[in-house]
Amino acid sequence: MPLKAIAVATEDPKIIERAKALAGETDTLPFFVASISSVMHPKNPYAPTMHFNYRFFDFENSSENGLWWFGGGTDLTPSYLNLDDIKHFHASYKDVCDKHDPTYYAKFKAWADRYFQIKHRGETRGVGGIFFDDMNDKDPEQIFKFSKDCLANVVNAYTPIVAKHKDDDFTQKNKDWQQMRRGRYVEFNLVYDRGTTFGLRTGGRVESILMSLPETARWEYDHKVEEGSPEAEMLDVFKNPRDWLDIGA
Repeated sequence: MPLKAIAVATEDPKIIERAKALAGETDTLPFFVASISSVMHPKNPYAPTMHFNYRFFDFENSSENGLWWFGGGTDLTPSYLNLDDIKHFHASYKDVCDKHDPTYYAKFKAWADRYFQIKHRGETRGVGGIFFDDMNDKDPEQIFKFSKDCLANVVNAYTPIVAKHKDDDFTQKNKDWQQMRRGRYVEFNLVYDRGTTFGLRTGGRVESILMSLPETARWEYDHKVEEGSPEAEMLDVFKNPRDWLDIGA
């Protein structure tokens, strides 16, 4: 892996410095990565987008140099605010986290809120979920089990929401707003997402790297939402991340 790719594959400066020291003048390190990703962009504006990614990085002689880690998360991006949906999604992941470590949910929920920031807009991409990276502080089998449980929980966390909203009536205005929010999704993924950057810097398959983008999106010059509208309500959430479970996360 080129060192310039390691710098976006991890947030841990200690890992980056260790990798630089091991690479020496070669500027690259042999590595292995296993990852699974999925993004759902429903047609109905009342059915939210969902994304998950879980991954494992392992470098040559990792048992000696400690260069291995797990990362991942699952997050939700609605176009319209539905408190029951969001609380269900977050509660389901808190249940998974609590089975492994009672500190995980608060820590990983806050990490998701930070990570999915569209900085030039002053907004988050969605309503978060959980996000973690650089996990190598426990036995790898324990972290692997946590990652697998998070992945298995996608069905419980997301499918009831889609089932509830897939046939909701909607207007062209609702569809236009969904497309505007998908424009924001594109902005985050192309400008800030470390997975996209990592894939492009390591010469990955472009079609696979960009699979997270929605089929269609929309931009309007200096777009403003109507005060007091459902769109304004949702935008306020994106500008002010919430503690959805009232636990001080």
